[in-house]
Amino acid sequence: MAKVKIAIVGLGKIARDQHVPSIAASPDFELIAVASPHHGLEDVPSYKSIEALLQAVPGVEAFALCTTPQVRFDIARFALEHGKHVLLEKPPGVTVSEVRALIDIAQRNAAVLFASWHSRFAQAVEPARSWLAARKVLGIAVTWKEDVRVWHPGQPWIWKAGGLGVFDPGINALSILTRLMPGALALKSAALFFPSNCETPIAAQLSLSDPHGVITQVELDFLQTGPQTWSIDVETDAGRLKLSMGGTVLTVNDEPVPTVQATEYGNVYAHFGRLLRERRIDVDYAPLQLVADAFLCGRRVAVDPFIE
Repeated sequence: MAKVKIAIVGLGKIARDQHVPSIAASPDFELIAVASPHHGLEDVPSYKSIEALLQAVPGVEAFALCTTPQVRFDIARFALEHGKHVLLEKPPGVTVSEVRALIDIAQRNAAVLFASWHSRFAQAVEPARSWLAARKVLGIAVTWKEDVRVWHPGQPWIWKAGGLGVFDPGINALSILTRLMPGALALKSAALFFPSNCETPIAAQLSLSDPHGVITQVELDFLQTGPQTWSIDVETDAGRLKLSMGGTVLTVNDEPVPTVQATEYGNVYAHFGRLLRERRIDVDYAPLQLVADAFLCGRRVAVDPFIE
């Protein structure tokens, strides 16, 4: 089967580090163009906007949207209304209502829409999910702490409304958590810590409950120094499961569990290829809903200004 002609919109760090090499290695896709107002890609036709790209390269079949979340909705709508398939970088929208609208637009235009929660495709997530399916979960602790100065240097958009702040990495944890747990999670309480010069939180504490009353405690921090922490600890009736390093390392009762070596974004594009062959929409907004609920009912705590 011929490779799908795909274009990237938004050529920032995540696009360069993950999307470009993953598309190059994919048997399903061929990168034929890029749209970005400030950047171009060597040896690939580059345009300032998706409108200019589509006018110049009408044969593009799919788009990977890697823009900041605040501008993604209108770009996705434009692509879908032109019958193009769309992969959304996480988060799939600034609001749940945006994402629901995009689903309707995709269905109306017979287009594939994929909300690509990349952390769900880490190599240890599915083995962990399979192990937990046969056990009774007693409690969960999520610890997701990283240094924003390392991962998002000089990126003020993350502190603007819609940029999510600490939930930009924290939503990765929630995407794994909502994959591991079979029932819908409900937010019970939240505390959000806002620097006085930011519109989004720099830390957060959440308490969640599943349909059986199992409690998950979530601790997020965007000012972690030294070793970074991306872990999910699950207590069960058969002992303790731990996912660490963002879902790439799995241990059960402190014993390492071997997993098949794979890259998150390689798996993302393999899944997008399957969705295109099956002409199927895959959009789960459960992680975004939990973040929205935290903003809706979380207790706000003022902290010192953030200084880059």
